[in-house]
Amino acid sequence: MRTTLATALTSGLVLLALPAAPAAAAPAGNAPSCVTVWERTGWLTKTGYARNDCHETMNLKIIWAHGSDGSCQTARPGATVSSKIPRGPRTFDGAGRC
Repeated sequence: MRTTLATALTSGLVLLALPAAPAAAAPAGNAPSCVTVWERTGWLTKTGYARNDCHETMNLKIIWAHGSDGSCQTARPGATVSSKIPRGPRTFDGAGRC
């Protein structure tokens, strides 16, 4: 066993058991499918983003569960809007038109 483990370690064949990544939930809101949404979580805050990959200017807001949504912002094609909140029980639910 020692020889096998040492060989595996030196040859880089040891695989680490890592937890599976959670499945991404379908974003809520009424933004069209050409709007790309994502979230970044920091130590104290979390920020929701929506990038307008459509061919038209639209008004978008970030949708948060368990509280108020982000402000309504105008996004030209290629522009990104965002909303930052304190970390806590609220969850990112995507983006919507406003």
